[in-house]
Amino acid sequence: MRGPAAPTSPGPWDSRSEALLGAPALATRAAPARPLPPGALDLSSAPVAAPEPVTAPVTVSVAPVLPVAEPVTAPAAEAGVPAVLRRAGRPGRSARHRPRRRVSRGDRGAGVPPSSAVPAAHAEAIQQPPARPARRGPADPVKALMHRHRELCERAVDPLEIAAGLEAHGVTDRTAARFRHRDVFSLAEELYARVPRGDGTPAPTTAAPAAGTGRARRGAWALAACAPGAVAALATAALTVSTGGLRVAAALLGALGLAAALALVLRGGPLRATGGTVSATALGALRTLWLLGYAAAGDGLLDQLLSGGPDAGPAVVTVLGGPVTGGGWAFDTGPLLALALSAAPAAWCARLFAVRARRRLDASRGLADFAAGARPLLFGSVVLHHAALAGLLALTGFHPGALALGTLLLLARMLAAHGFPEAAAAALTAVCAAEVLALASVLAARLPGFDVLAVPVRALVAFGGPAALPALVCGLAALVLLAHATDALSRASAHA
Repeated sequence: MRGPAAPTSPGPWDSRSEALLGAPALATRAAPARPLPPGALDLSSAPVAAPEPVTAPVTVSVAPVLPVAEPVTAPAAEAGVPAVLRRAGRPGRSARHRPRRRVSRGDRGAGVPPSSAVPAAHAEAIQQPPARPARRGPADPVKALMHRHRELCERAVDPLEIAAGLEAHGVTDRTAARFRHRDVFSLAEELYARVPRGDGTPAPTTAAPAAGTGRARRGAWALAACAPGAVAALATAALTVSTGGLRVAAALLGALGLAAALALVLRGGPLRATGGTVSATALGALRTLWLLGYAAAGDGLLDQLLSGGPDAGPAVVTVLGGPVTGGGWAFDTGPLLALALSAAPAAWCARLFAVRARRRLDASRGLADFAAGARPLLFGSVVLHHAALAGLLALTGFHPGALALGTLLLLARMLAAHGFPEAAAAALTAVCAAEVLALASVLAARLPGFDVLAVPVRALVAFGGPAALPALVCGLAALVLLAHATDALSRASAHA
């Protein structure tokens, strides 16, 4: 095409312009050729394809949204050649002046190449994998504890028993806070409500016994607690009015009756020990009989051993502070009678402590709160029994060793009744061993060269008399047991 449409200046008129206009190029005067930039392609003689629209799907990944494919169409005005070749063939444009394609922050993070056309076969390769969910703790922290103590929760009759069991296993209020509870009692209530029992429903709380049944039980253990004092009083009266062989028979029958009455008291009621084997019970009975026998005859025996005896004369039986016969080995029934009569106050004090501690456990909302209320109850019960025994000893003849022995026996029975028989047995065994060792050391001092063995016992008797030995030994053991009971009996597990 020639005419007014054709340019008259020999500017950038080449074969590519002629191809675009559909007419041959003018050949009047050629423009001087400009050097091409390095890396550019000379397209003066390259065939040009027919203009076609270029459409390709591009997959753009923007984190964290899934990749989206969009069709991109090249402009129609410059569709004659591919975009890459068109940019490279423009004269006078170096590589540093080429416009840079802006890449969004999401494209850089997702690793998408800057090319505007991405083949569909590689769309799946550049997709970002789904993020992993964050690891979290268990949604129900109580479930693991429930499975760990399932047997305890299934046999419990109320939440307080579960709380006591958890406390015995070392679960404290601070541990309960990790299970999203304010204290052990709140945690026990949830465990009691969630653990199925039998048919899958929580076990109902044990029904309270009838009023008549409760009064009958209290009357039964009250009569049993009075039995040792009654037997001891009858035996003392028989020793007072009898002589010769009748007195010996009365003493034997009184000892057997007192042993049976004590066994009746210890087998039921507030002084009944929980658990324990038959052998342990028999050993405990032997230790108790030895201590009672030493309270009645130990002082006279120690005095005779220190003076070179025992003499072969008749025994001196002292009834209510006065001797019945003279000469020989002294036998005092006053401390034994006071200890037997104190069995009833001991049972009453032990029951008072157990009932008050149980009520305190019902009203407490924490282990520390219960412990703070249980310690005064323990001290009050021990002081009441101590005062009652001191009054009885004032009537039958005061004996410091019997006073300390009564307190020791009460603490030992309370520990055994609340599930701590080992500490009670150890304390009674230590007292028995100390008394036997004291008597044996005095006998061993009679051998040549062993006089030093009896020096501690002689010094103690010279300071406070024969009664100073049981008072010292039983008093130290009672203090140790009281310190142990203050910690052990102030726990919720001791009152389950």
